[in-house]
Amino acid sequence: MKIIYSFFLLLFLLKTCNIKKEVKKRAQEPAKKELSDEKLLDLVQKQTFNYFWEGAEPNSALARERLHMDNIYPTTPKNTVTIGGSGFGFMAILVGIERNFITKGEAIERYHKMVDFLAKADRFHGAWPHWLNGETGKTVPFSKNDDGADLVETAFLVQGLLTVSEYFKGGSLQEQELVAKIDNLWRTVEWNFFTKNDEDILYWHWSPNYQWAKNFGVKGYNECLIMYVLAAASPTHPIKSSVYHKGWAKSGDIVSNQKLYNHDLVLNYYDQKTEPLTGPLFWAHYSYLGLNPTGLKDKYAGYWKLVQNHAKIHYDYAVENPKNFKGYGEDFWGFTASYSIKGYHAHQPSDDLGVISPTAALSSFPYTPKESMKMLRNLYTNHDSLVGKYGPYDAFSLEHKWYVTRYLAIDQGPIPVMIENYRTGLLWNLFMQNTDVKKGLTKLSFKIKQ
Repeated sequence: MKIIYSFFLLLFLLKTCNIKKEVKKRAQEPAKKELSDEKLLDLVQKQTFNYFWEGAEPNSALARERLHMDNIYPTTPKNTVTIGGSGFGFMAILVGIERNFITKGEAIERYHKMVDFLAKADRFHGAWPHWLNGETGKTVPFSKNDDGADLVETAFLVQGLLTVSEYFKGGSLQEQELVAKIDNLWRTVEWNFFTKNDEDILYWHWSPNYQWAKNFGVKGYNECLIMYVLAAASPTHPIKSSVYHKGWAKSGDIVSNQKLYNHDLVLNYYDQKTEPLTGPLFWAHYSYLGLNPTGLKDKYAGYWKLVQNHAKIHYDYAVENPKNFKGYGEDFWGFTASYSIKGYHAHQPSDDLGVISPTAALSSFPYTPKESMKMLRNLYTNHDSLVGKYGPYDAFSLEHKWYVTRYLAIDQGPIPVMIENYRTGLLWNLFMQNTDVKKGLTKLSFKIKQ
């Protein structure tokens, strides 16, 4: 009996000690509500950056496609890495350097590992697939007939690569070696191949087994603008300007004269003309992590107005809350593609299930700083159970009393990057100074703010 009593006494003392340590630790940490706006931005940037640093797939150092804190993976394995999300990760790591979360030396070492893996991984006419096995570099099929090149995901990756290249050009020998490796990857993407026999449009997919079976010609406004810009900018395999104007812009039919909540839509979303839809908010983020919409114009749109109005429409919809979902308002808003009550869903005002995806509002900081800050502060002060190690969890619903302790790379990645663009313009400035990018924008008749 004495042995049993002593055992339980020891357990009690250890538990008491741990509780005291935890209480002391929390006492030493400022309450979230006491943090200044700047400190709160620092915190969320560090947490979301760490998804791509501490949470990276260890062999490739690329971004895990998803990271589940419950360690349950019912679909893709934990070692699956995402090409587009890794592009966001390349940029997030630059934020880590600038915010002193890591040293430049640590970042350089990590970048070499990432780039070396990408150089040896499966590619198809220079383009990467949507997903890779992080241990082998082999393609993980994304869906039926999609086991080859994904040009949109490749564009998101290249956007990140070119931004990193600009940051390190002219640096040490090790830095210049990294720049040279990135330049080789950039030059070997065969963008013009994806016009499928020289059509005036870019196709999203190509498979060595199914060729053009997906048959997804990318036209009408969505998240893919960066793909057309990079395809025009390629120094080795560029597209003709007509591919942009006739394909993406549909010979001018991309222009919209409609409004929602008294905000101009500017462009037609998707490929429809009958209903003024805005689309999920990631359309205002993915192409603009590096591509600066400030002062960016062509004959179809002023891109700052386009993306800012997109975010404002989402905000105004949440404030109006026409379906009376619990929690919606000026400090609880934002709809995008994310986890949902049943699987995955592209949430948007016209397709609202009562689910809020925090990346939507937080990645909109450059466009709606006051509204985004309200959402951030509300999350971290009143809903801290919805925030984990790598920042806010992917999605939740107060209406349905639902959330998951899970993350997606493509949702966490835009948060630190777009917040940094709001704070300093870092990623915008780097990407937009790239010589090839400038030539591509000029080729497509864009005007850039000088």
